[in-house]
Amino acid sequence: MTTTTQDFSVRTTVYSEDLEGWGALRIVPLVPSEDIDLIFEWVTQPRAKFWGMTGNSREEVLGIYEFLDSLETHHAFLATLDGEPLALFQTYEPLHDPVGEAYPAREEDIGMHLLLAPATRPIPHFTPRLGTSLIKYMFSLPGKDRIVVEPDSRNAKALRRLEATCFELGPIIQLAEKEAQLGFLTRAGFDEIQEQRAR
Repeated sequence: MTTTTQDFSVRTTVYSEDLEGWGALRIVPLVPSEDIDLIFEWVTQPRAKFWGMTGNSREEVLGIYEFLDSLETHHAFLATLDGEPLALFQTYEPLHDPVGEAYPAREEDIGMHLLLAPATRPIPHFTPRLGTSLIKYMFSLPGKDRIVVEPDSRNAKALRRLEATCFELGPIIQLAEKEAQLGFLTRAGFDEIQEQRAR
């Protein structure tokens, strides 16, 4: 995880969960002007090549997130564990995004993007546990019953994570900046998975 002096406890928490053995997970809104150094470091590393910003300047990254912050249909968050930022998490309304033109989007859909911070210490199996918490947050939003993802079709690691989280892979679509693999997870499907794991 990345070292930061930022105090995220003063921000509104949109979701929180105590993860046994790991600590307190909180999802807080990204504040572009305050978090730019952190996210610029994350999105411009070679490991983040599929995020599409490795060649962007600090000012360009700030401009992108200030624009997102101005929209009512797209939201950016930081996921923190005991106050340490460990992921950049974004949600969007597919009906108000280019991806919504590539499949039959619905009002009940919510799209997501996830970028994990560079790891500074190993936390075994943390990524699927974080993914479960983010899914719980998205399904807590009123009227949302299906999560839509569209990673780069060449991003084998992301595709393995989706299948491990029981997303159903859909068609490959062409977006302006990439060839993307659509994936879907319904609320009913997620609830069924949680019931099976609880047995």
